[in-house]
Amino acid sequence: MNVTSPRRRFARAAAVGLALTGLLSACGGSGSGGTSSSGPVTLPYWGWANGQDAVVKAFNASHKDIKLTYTKVTDQLTMQKQLTNAVKAGNAPCLVQNTAEYLTSWVSQDALADITPYLKSSKDRFNPGSWAGAQVQGKVYGVPTSSAPNFTIYRTDIFAKYAIEPPATWDDFIAAGKVLKKHGIKITNFAGEDPSTLEVLAMQAGAHWYAIDGNSWKVNFQDPGSLEAAKVIQEIIDNDINSTLSFADYAAVQRNYDNGATATRQISTWQMAGMVQNFSKSFGKWALSPWPAYSGQAAKTPAGTNLTGSLTLVTKSCEHQEQAAEAALWMSTDRGAVKTMASPETGNGVLPALADGGAYADRAISAKLLGKNYRPGKKVVTDSLKTVTTDWTFGPDWTAMFTELQNGWAKVVSKKEKVTDLLAHMQRWTVEDLKSRGISVKG
Repeated sequence: MNVTSPRRRFARAAAVGLALTGLLSACGGSGSGGTSSSGPVTLPYWGWANGQDAVVKAFNASHKDIKLTYTKVTDQLTMQKQLTNAVKAGNAPCLVQNTAEYLTSWVSQDALADITPYLKSSKDRFNPGSWAGAQVQGKVYGVPTSSAPNFTIYRTDIFAKYAIEPPATWDDFIAAGKVLKKHGIKITNFAGEDPSTLEVLAMQAGAHWYAIDGNSWKVNFQDPGSLEAAKVIQEIIDNDINSTLSFADYAAVQRNYDNGATATRQISTWQMAGMVQNFSKSFGKWALSPWPAYSGQAAKTPAGTNLTGSLTLVTKSCEHQEQAAEAALWMSTDRGAVKTMASPETGNGVLPALADGGAYADRAISAKLLGKNYRPGKKVVTDSLKTVTTDWTFGPDWTAMFTELQNGWAKVVSKKEKVTDLLAHMQRWTVEDLKSRGISVKG
């Protein structure tokens, strides 16, 4: 499935902000605003998105007083590790591409600058979900960049050959996988390093791993939604209908799809870019359909992971925070920059976080990849934006939690552990981790 390249999203930081006072007791205060400069300033910027270097080049060409120096990091998960090391060493860059799921964690580490004064007049330029995802306790720590929807992309020729309809539910998905298995084809891919599959299916099923209860965090990895997601994933693994290719060999994963060895992906627009850039055989043979629903439930699109709800954060160690906020705002709102990033050919195919972001759907999906299925695909994308979950909260130790989840997910994918075992472990581990940080927790 691999919704990460990492996953990606609309974080409900607004919900987190309801009661965070005292809940992030391990963190210090926010920065005072940084040092002003009367001359040109150079701002280091770390990111991983395709096309970002072109946006930086365009920014530098249009600005005399601010210059960006761009360093491309391998991917989202690598970014968390490198940024952790940089924050500890006191040499974090001024600007960092990140995702809303990690925002509370970085705030709790006192790593980010409060840039509210520089952005408060820009609120209406962004859609409400993306704007909420940039905040903790009502303070803004980054500029929203994307709000990618989620859907299924599938091989039309393979589905037609074996008389399979696009799966409307997860039960349909598993049934289709069993048919494809008879012909040596997998229906999806679970990479051992990417537990976002479990996260988004739990989110879609109504799970709440973190919530705020009075003045404490409440942790629950074993609620009905989590267990329902576990059941679906376990059936997929037990029936051997998933491949297990690691994104460490990204080209091999893409060849697997291009050659027809795996027939579907649950993805967002940005993941089309990798397909377009690596395919050679299957252009025009792909189509989009809605994300499978749980049987008996209305359609619901998980808010997703990683690049969904992406942000450009300003670090507290940056000496020029106002200029950094200005640069981040330009990259998210300049029409040329937005068009570059929205295209899977020139960027990473993300819909912008702008209030009119849906207008870029035609740029965010690939006509080359979808062929005659391009126009109906655009409708799937825009429709999915209407069913995105809005009640998921990211906890203050999300970075550490996700790393622990990764370790267990690898065991799940290799059939050394059940999904329910992993959830039980994460319940115990997360409660103890929050306690060790001096954060009030129930669970």
